[in-house]
Amino acid sequence: MSESGVLVGGSVLFVGGRMLGSRDVVDVLVRDGQVVAIGPNLSVEHAVPALAIERVELGGRTVMRGLRDAHVHFSQWALERQRLDVSGADSAAGTAALVVDRLRAAPLDPASTLVGSGFRDGLWREAPSATLLDAALREAGAPDAAVVLVSADWHTAWLSSAALERYGVGGHPTGVLTDSAWFAISEAVSTVPAPTLDRWVDDAVRAAAARGVVAVVDYELADNLAVWRRRIAAGTDGLRVAASTWPDYLDRAVVEELATGDVVVGTGGLLTMGPLKVISDGSLNTRTAYCHDPYPGLEGTPESHGAMAVPPEQLVRLMAKATRHGLACAIHAIGDHANALVLDAFKATGAHGSIEHAQLLAPDDVARFVALGVVASVQPEHAMDDRDVADRHWAGRTGRAFVFADLVAAGVQLVLGSDAPVSPLDPWLGIASAVHRARDGREPWHPEQAIGLDVALAASTGGRAQVEVGDVADLAILDVDPHEADAATLRSMPVSGTLLGGRWTWRTLP
Repeated sequence: MSESGVLVGGSVLFVGGRMLGSRDVVDVLVRDGQVVAIGPNLSVEHAVPALAIERVELGGRTVMRGLRDAHVHFSQWALERQRLDVSGADSAAGTAALVVDRLRAAPLDPASTLVGSGFRDGLWREAPSATLLDAALREAGAPDAAVVLVSADWHTAWLSSAALERYGVGGHPTGVLTDSAWFAISEAVSTVPAPTLDRWVDDAVRAAAARGVVAVVDYELADNLAVWRRRIAAGTDGLRVAASTWPDYLDRAVVEELATGDVVVGTGGLLTMGPLKVISDGSLNTRTAYCHDPYPGLEGTPESHGAMAVPPEQLVRLMAKATRHGLACAIHAIGDHANALVLDAFKATGAHGSIEHAQLLAPDDVARFVALGVVASVQPEHAMDDRDVADRHWAGRTGRAFVFADLVAAGVQLVLGSDAPVSPLDPWLGIASAVHRARDGREPWHPEQAIGLDVALAASTGGRAQVEVGDVADLAILDVDPHEADAATLRSMPVSGTLLGGRWTWRTLP
């Protein structure tokens, strides 16, 4: 469809299920990229003879607003799709064995780096180390191979000795870099020629569209405005992108006088200015999320409570500057103490925006989200990924971890995302995890924190899943009404079409 057409014989998604009878169908008329009418027989009543309107038969499929992923790292997600997957390993030795298998199957060019991703060491009995990885490389006949393995939560990297030397951190005592030490070299590790990366990104954009996604907020650690201007100019046009800025690039946004939500000129309306992103603490898997209580086994050590990556006074300065220039603030906080300090910074600066992750919260801080108007930007699939690690390292506190129901009950605005590549860029996974709090046939984890399907859909579609007249025609067409889907079907929701401004970005319909 080229911005105008009629979707014939569909069922428009309504809150609580279909308002019409289960067998009733309607048409959706799209003209110039906008939904202009919804009702029966619109192809006859509203067609304009002078306009070549395409008729697309839906066969009773469900039409809803397109999905929005509120937290992605898009370049890293595109790279992740090309990297060695080590997520299936359950030990340091098992992870190293996957590296050995890969090198035996495809020897590494001496000038190249083998990058793998997806390991989770929070429950391993043996800690990862350069020594262990180097021994595996010798076994593979590649003792000088530069290998970098990135953790699933993207807050840790495990390097071989050759990689440590290559990226300027030779002599590191363990070869395991966390948080700021890893972020300092992550851009160099991820560097590929721009045309190659942009081709991989374009592929990832099409894959997102195939899941019904129409928009993302990109938190890549990069000059996102420049990167997406280049990509859109080259023809990557399958998503709307809100491009965040980081402290290192904040002055560029200020010079351009771009406030959050402003459309970037020359991008066809696809690129808008996003928020300032700051990472305040670490992660659960690395035990660096900043918490009031110590981590078991680390009591009495300097790192027993995790750490703040940005001192509170510096955070306040950054947020105040962003606020003066019309930028929202998106602040990463996972531990309960970090969340409290970030809420303090929102109060001190009058900033508006979101806390990204909000994984562990003190009960009183839930109410502070509402009082301060702070959005909780959460990733429900992380609750499934982290449940076992949380049970060990946040023992006795998991009743206030990933408290989606408490946030909703308090009146906090909730938005859902994936944090891709930490979880796949597929909102249906997050929706299913938020609603069912279970995966892989396991019992639900803290089912009291599950939220309703309509709440999860609204949090994944910009506040409202149902299509209304006047909407921009950013639409998803589903083979199954989500209200009639079981947990497995919800996770694998079949999407037969996605429209962005009335044009197809994904289509399996005839």
